[in-house]
Amino acid sequence: MADRSALRADCGRCVALCCVLPAFSRSADFAVDKPAGTPCQNLRDDARCGIHTRLVASGFPGCVAFDCFGAGQRAVQVVFGQRPGGPPPPSALLAQAPDLPEVLNALRGLHEVLWHLTEAAGLLRPGPLRDEVEALRGSVAALAGSGREELAHVDVGQQRRAAGPLLEHASRALRADVPGRTARHRGADLSGRRWRGARLRGADLRGALLLGADLREADLRRADLLGADLRGADLRGADLTGALFVTTAQLDAARGDASTRLPDGPLPVWRGLPGGGPHRDTAGQRV
Repeated sequence: MADRSALRADCGRCVALCCVLPAFSRSADFAVDKPAGTPCQNLRDDARCGIHTRLVASGFPGCVAFDCFGAGQRAVQVVFGQRPGGPPPPSALLAQAPDLPEVLNALRGLHEVLWHLTEAAGLLRPGPLRDEVEALRGSVAALAGSGREELAHVDVGQQRRAAGPLLEHASRALRADVPGRTARHRGADLSGRRWRGARLRGADLRGALLLGADLREADLRRADLLGADLRGADLRGADLTGALFVTTAQLDAARGDASTRLPDGPLPVWRGLPGGGPHRDTAGQRV
C-alpha cells in the first residue's frame, strides 16, 4: 500500500482546530450547540479534549466520526508556518489568519481525495487507468501544496467530481475477479440491518447507511465502502481484508475488536482494546 502517513491526523502537531472552527448543533451527534470559531466546552487549556475517553457516552459521536486527514497539522505547521516556538492558541491563530477556516476546509477536502487516489494508485495494475489516477493525484497534491490565498479559493467539489469516476472505475477493476460478486447496496439505508455472518465479499456499499448494523463475522473482503456510514456498526469478528476506500474515521465510529481483520492503512482506536469501542487516551491521542 502506498504511503499515506502525511494524510493521517496528528493532533500533537495541531492546535485543536476541529474543536474551535466548526459550528455544530445539538443533535444525535453533538450534545450541545457551538457557534463557529468558539472553543468547544470540553476543550482544555492544553488544546486537548477533556472527554476523549468517553466521547460517545458523553453525547459527542460526531467527534469520533470526524477526520481531518492531516489537514490540521498541515495548515498550522506548513501553510501558516507556526513551527518555531510552538503555535499560538487556536483563537489567537484565527485572529491572525481570518482565512484559516477556508484554508482548513480546502485542505481537508483535498487530503480526503488524496487518501482515496493514493490507495487506488497503489492497488491498480500498471496501465492507462492507473496512469490517469496517478496524474490526478499529482494535480490534487499540487493544489494541496499551494499557498493560503489559492487554498482559500480552491474548488474542492471540482476535485471530488474529477476523482469520482476514476475511483468508480478503479473499484470495478479491483473487484472484477471476486467470485459471486453480486451484492449492490450503493446509497441504501441499511441502518440496524442484521447481517451477522453475511457474505458481502466484493459488495458495492458505497455511500450506504450502516448505522448500528450487526456485521459481526461478516465477510467484507474487497467490499467498496467509500463514504459508507459505519457509526455504531458492530464489526467484531468481521473480515475487511482488502476492503476499498475505508478511512480511519469510519472505523473509529464503528465497534470492533482484536478479531476484526482490517484493510491495510486505517488503524482504528479500538484495535486490540477490551470492549472494542471508540477510545482515546487522556491526552486526546490515538492509542
